Amino acid sequence: MTGLDGRLRSGIKAPWAIRLRDYGRALVDIVLPPASLDGFEGSLGGLSASAFNRITFLEDPVCDGCGQAFEYELASGGGRCIPCQTTPQLFSRARAACVYDEHSRGLILGLKHGDQQAHAKLFARWLSRAADPLILDCDAVVPVPLHPSRLLQRRFNQSAEIARPLAAQRGLTYLPDSLKRIRATQSQGGKSLGGRKTNVRGAFRVTASGAKKIEGRRILLVDDVLTTGATANACAKALLDAGARAVDLAVIAGVHGAREMPK
Repeated sequence: MTGLDGRLRSGIKAPWAIRLRDYGRALVDIVLPPASLDGFEGSLGGLSASAFNRITFLEDPVCDGCGQAFEYELASGGGRCIPCQTTPQLFSRARAACVYDEHSRGLILGLKHGDQQAHAKLFARWLSRAADPLILDCDAVVPVPLHPSRLLQRRFNQSAEIARPLAAQRGLTYLPDSLKRIRATQSQGGKSLGGRKTNVRGAFRVTASGAKKIEGRRILLVDDVLTTGATANACAKALLDAGARAVDLAVIAGVHGAREMPK
């Protein structure tokens, strides 16, 4: 399978296209002064100092279940926040590189909807640091998939664009074709907690070939934003049902207090 069909099957661009794109960007950097991703000169593939300083990065200690900072300082490291204690997620642990707010939103949406794929490698570096405890324990990396109709519209899967360089940086097995979104779902935006769960219930399935690669392994699931965890839980259920030993989650950003939204 080649061309568009091949890209829809894998969720990524062909290797030759990626290499050609990277060569082109390298040539531009030679001809023009390097610029930061937020449009200011003086940065090599990162953010300007002012933009970087506005990002609220999440540092340990964080909740082991959702990756968010604790409201109060703990007497000892580790532990889980009240929502994660009372209503555990199907994924075992989670880490977020930063808080999803007005300062990180533009960068993330620039990748997701603005075709600014240069952000992907930056986010992969952020995740390599923030999710290090999870990465050290995982056996393979799986991106949250898009439905083929959404992939055709968007032309790339933002989660795969982050997961692929992350796996390459850390020398991990990358399984982009193991988990499929088999049902087109509506946007989760504006839905209640229960509505989000219903929207993605049964939307994901592990392929027959993917099940052989997933069985007995600890999987690191990669997505862009963690809100209530409905999508990540639906993915984790499919992976666990297919025989995964455990599923952890790594995201660029987490929405603070999202699990307290109306049910």
